[in-house]
Formats: sequence, structure tokens, C-alpha cells
Amino acid sequence: MAIYPLLRPMIFTLDAERAHGLTIAALKMAPIGSPPASPPALTQTITGLTFPNPVGLAAGFDKNAEVPRQMLGLGFGFAEVGTLTPLPQPGNPKPRMFRLTADQGVINRLGFNNDGQTSAAERLSRRDRSRGIVGINIGANKDSEDRVADYEIGVRAMAPLADYLTINISSPNTPGLRALQDEGALDDLLARCMAARGDHSVPIFLKVAPDLEPADIDAITRIAMARQINALIIGNTTISRPELRSVHAQETGGLSGKPLATLARERLADFRSATGGVLPLIAVGGIDSAEEAWSRIRAGASLIQIYTALAYHGPGLARRIVHGLEQLRQRDGFDTLTAAVGTAA
Repeated sequence: MAIYPLLRPMIFTLDAERAHGLTIAALKMAPIGSPPASPPALTQTITGLTFPNPVGLAAGFDKNAEVPRQMLGLGFGFAEVGTLTPLPQPGNPKPRMFRLTADQGVINRLGFNNDGQTSAAERLSRRDRSRGIVGINIGANKDSEDRVADYEIGVRAMAPLADYLTINISSPNTPGLRALQDEGALDDLLARCMAARGDHSVPIFLKVAPDLEPADIDAITRIAMARQINALIIGNTTISRPELRSVHAQETGGLSGKPLATLARERLADFRSATGGVLPLIAVGGIDSAEEAWSRIRAGASLIQIYTALAYHGPGLARRIVHGLEQLRQRDGFDTLTAAVGTAA
């Protein structure tokens, strides 16, 4: 872990997507250890699931569900795999992933590239579910004639294998996908996804974009609560462009990492206000330290997720954030992390 700052310059000489592929390959060959123990006071229980700590791996890192156990072994309290679509698809043309090193961000326009749900299901069916919480993020194929049907297929296929499912309608890299966040389309989508669970009581989370207007936030909240969605993930990458220094700043696609932090904080506050603290929220976007994670928890997030920050801070980041959260909890006088959720909202 401590050697990562020395390795990073060499890793950054590689194309970002190639470096990521090599990382997954290395993790697949790494010995799988038991997840490290987390401080008991950081345990979070939401939607019937008990998370040993609130630090999760965001979707997009392990697109094909190849290394969830390895990531849990790095100290994550849960790992979300995917996005998985019903059929395999190559995604958008390369190059499609760009490091914004000067800004500690990434722009990607990958386009749900993955090997499909059948391939991932075979791997996921073999996992020991007692070894940690794994969520499955599902999406629609780019050329699908009925994208809502794709989500129904995903729910039916993945529900038996998931500790929770995430409905991802917020990627900016599949044309027209974000239109499913519109009020009428969203209500139909969620109704059909909830019905598609059948006898499985797996929790369903909804992942929304950060690029939303106040009326959108109110409508999404109202529909999500009416359809009994279990949690909201706030949010995804942004198509907006704050002031950036990198030469890749004008590449098209979704922006993630440190430049997203301000927008992600604002959107979390908006959804906390809209939900009144009734619906659990999971914060994503620009979280790269225990202090930032703690601020999101105090602002109303029950859990947080990271991805882009791993490229800049290394594989030990999850453990460092967990350790720092325990120190911050003690400093601020909360008996448990749960007691701190929303106290600065």
C-alpha cells in the first residue's frame, strides 16, 4: 500500500483504460484474504443489510464482477459491481477514458462496456455471500428497442445473486438513458423493476445524476418513495465542466473525481431536504479522504462510495478512510456513526 506513491508515475504513463485493465488482472491473481475488522461503531444497518463500515466501492471499477472479494479484502464495507447489461457490448470507441491529473479527476465515455449478465452471473453464483456485501448495478443495452424491459431482465437475472440491486439510469454515456429520470418514464420503470423481483426481497437502489434541477429532484424523490425504492445513490458522473486545468478538460463524457465534489455535495443536500431523512442516501463523487466522507455523512449520507480517488491515492484508501472516520466519530462525540448521519443537514 505504502509503495503506491512510487508506482503511480509509472502507472500514469499508461493509457487510463489499459492501466485499469492491468489493475483488474493483478487483483485476480492476488491472494484473497479475509476482510479486515472494522470498528464496531462504524457498522451501518440500512434496508435490512448490515454494513461493517460505510465505505463502499462504486460501480464502474469492477464492471464484470471479477474481483469483488479482493476489493472487500482491501477494507471496503461493500462492493458494487457492474454496470451489467443483458447482452455483452463493447462500449464506445477508444480512446474513451482520460485522466485529468492536474485536477485529480477522470473523464470517461465508456458506454456500459461489459461482458453481459450471463457471464457475470456465473462468477457471482460461486461467491461466498457470508464474506461481504456485494451490490449489482444494472443497465440497458445501447441498441435495445425497449430499455425498460432490459432493466426487468436485469432484475430477474441478478436478484438471486445480489445483496442489493442498483438501477442505473444516470450514465451520460448511453444516449437517451437519462431520459428515464423523467417523471412518467421513471414511475413506469420503477413499477416494473419492483414487480420483476418476484419472490426475491432484494433491496433496490436508484442511482441518479448530479445534473438535476429542483423540480427533477422533487419528482424523483416522490416517485422513489411511492414505489418503495430502498435507497438513492447520489449520484453519477457529471456532464458539467467546472474550471479545470487538464489538457483533457474538453473531452466529452462524464466527469468524476475531485472536481465533482462541490456539485455532489449540493445534490446530496438537495435530496436530504427532499426526502426529509426518511429514505437512505448513499453519497458518491469526489470523496477522497476521511474528512470528505465524514462531511457527507454529517450532511445525510448513510453510506459513501469511492472509485476515481483510488487512481490518485492507491488501494489503501478505503482502510485510511475507515480509520479516519473512527477518529472523527470519537472527536465529535458520537457513540455510533449512525448517530452522526444528517446532523449537519
